[in-house]
Amino acid sequence: MADQTDPRRALGEYGERLAERYLGERGLAVIDRNWRCARGEIDLVARDGDCLVFCEVKTRRTERFGAPVEAVDRRKVVRLRRLATAWLQAHDEHPGRIRIDVIGIVRPVAGPARVRHLVGVGA
Repeated sequence: MADQTDPRRALGEYGERLAERYLGERGLAVIDRNWRCARGEIDLVARDGDCLVFCEVKTRRTERFGAPVEAVDRRKVVRLRRLATAWLQAHDEHPGRIRIDVIGIVRPVAGPARVRHLVGVGA
């Protein structure tokens, strides 16, 4: 659980929980969360039929400095592909396809959170 004295971490964990629920409501089954290796971390791994989906989740309070999904640039997508390969090797998985998705969440101080889901980034 998040250290309640670290609001950024708590916000990030909130976003990951919301993203997991969002994916589940759309028929994806989350099979791993916050998987780490020496190269980095994958926020969520989900099954979408025969496809394994590796999700990066970005959560912000405002869009003052841009939408959360804009924080995932080309370099980050390349890094996520490498992490996906490491995850597959560690789990001896052989899916029909893999995909990298980005979920951006804006959680304002007041009002409901807004979710934006980019499917298949960098494909």
